[in-house]
Parts: sequence; C-alpha cells; structure tokens
Amino acid sequence: MKYHKIVLAGGNGYLGTVLAKYYKNFADEIILLSRKPAPANANIKTLVWDGETEGEWMDALNGADMLINLCGKNVNCRYTEKNKREIIRSRVVPTALLGRVINKLAAPPKLWINLASATIYRHAEDHAQDETTGEIGYGFSIDVCNQWEQSFFDTDTPKTRKVCLRHGIALGRSDSVFPRLLNLVRFGLGGKQGDGEQYIAWIHEHYTARITEFLMEHTDLDGVINAAAPEAAKNKDLMRIIRKAYGMPIGLPAPQWLLEIGMWVIGSETELVLKSRWVAPKRLLDAGFVFQFPKAAHAVHDILSLRM
Repeated sequence: MKYHKIVLAGGNGYLGTVLAKYYKNFADEIILLSRKPAPANANIKTLVWDGETEGEWMDALNGADMLINLCGKNVNCRYTEKNKREIIRSRVVPTALLGRVINKLAAPPKLWINLASATIYRHAEDHAQDETTGEIGYGFSIDVCNQWEQSFFDTDTPKTRKVCLRHGIALGRSDSVFPRLLNLVRFGLGGKQGDGEQYIAWIHEHYTARITEFLMEHTDLDGVINAAAPEAAKNKDLMRIIRKAYGMPIGLPAPQWLLEIGMWVIGSETELVLKSRWVAPKRLLDAGFVFQFPKAAHAVHDILSLRM
C-alpha cells in the first residue's frame, strides 16, 4: 500500500529509525518531529518541536495517514526523583499536546498510534497477560504507564482512530537491547540473570513496523494492542539461544546480588532485568496477523545473519 504522509513524533531514536527505513519506499513523505534539526534524506525530513508547545510543526499532521508517537525519556536510568519526573513528563506532555493539536485540525491523521509499554502488566510467571484478561501491576513503572495511557485516551480526537501499542522489548541490529546481550555473550558473561525464570516479552524490530502497517490496513482495530511475539522467552532460555547462535559454549550467570551491584554501577535498575513480562498479542493474532519469527531462536538467527 502507498501512503501519502507518515509522521513520527520523537522519531529520531532507535524505533523511529526502524520505522522511517521501513516506510521509506511506501510513503510519499515521512516527517520526523525532533528536538534537534537534521538534514533531509530523500523523502524523510525533520521538523523541530519541543514536545510541549504548539508551532509550525502542527501543519505536518494535516492530511497524514498515520501519526506514531515515540516520545519518552529512556527508562534505563536510576529512579531518582528527578528522573522519575522526567520519565513521566516526557511521555504525558507530548501525548496530551498531540491530542490537543489533532482536535483542532481540519484533516487530522487517520490513525494515531501511541507506543506504550507492555511492562504495565504485573510480574507474571504463571500465564501470559493479554489485552482482555491481563492484570495491571503496581510500582513506579506501572504508574508511568497508567498516566501515559490516560493522557492518550483522555484526548478528544473524533476523526482519528487511536491505538495504544503496548510494546515488548525490541530485538534488532543496533541501539537496542540485543547488542548489549550479545556483548555479554562475547565476553563469556552471557549466562542467566537472577534465577533466569523471568519471562521476556520480546519482538523483532521488523515486526514493530509490520504491526503499524497491519493496523493501518485493519481499520476495525483500536484501543489497546499488545505488540510482542506470541512465544515469550525465559531469560535463561534467551541467553542460551544467543550463546548457541553465536557459538559461545559458556556463559557466567549473574545472581541477583551481583546484578544489583552491576546495575548500580551503570546507573540503572534491576527491575528492568528481573521483572517477568509474559505478554500475549491476542488481538493481533485474532485479527490474522502472522509473525514470521514466532520463536526467539528464529529472531536471533535472523539478527545475527545481518552485519552488526
């Protein structure tokens, strides 16, 4: 399908780059809303915005086929009070702003996808959490998700279909979790983290883009959609898969006490590694979406087959 215009708010990051590359040959125009200017690249151009105030960038939303909001401070940091405020504000404020702007437009985007997080569900080792029966968790990360989603659904956009995409951990070639895990494997440190029983709701980066295209084509889908592979992988199994695919026979484990020290040293939180995220993409599967890489081993082999 050929699209006229796709807008990626906060599109200069990892997933924005993935999406822009995917749609480059399918759209007349791709517009990135970014805090920093960048030169145009063929049909991809950048407009500067601050994510807080209205401006000339608003005109870019008129007539767009799809708006994807990717804004949000990286959660890979210590949860100090300052960082907590920035994490929440960097998500809630741009989302509310986009909603107000869309409401004013004569020709607003047909579809608005807000990239949210699958971490909203509780720590789950007993069964998968889907959009209907999944249970919401508790703690700071879940508070962030709740405020983020509320700011999205509270906006009044009667002419724009809205999808909240609860996204799993993206696995890809660059600037994602995968290269970091691969580096651990390379140095013989690619064993399980903690007890290794925690599930990882993962998704191949290519399927983030494919899902957004699927949502454009299936106009009956709106509301909350889980974006994760149908088969979550336990931490110990994912690390074993990466070791085997890379050809590394050993991988030293990181028990929780050591992990806590390491995460403190690098300025991050153990929750990001130890929480069990077992998420099922029920609505996508029910709608007929097909995952080419349903198993983690398939995705890992595909990523490693490409030049890192």
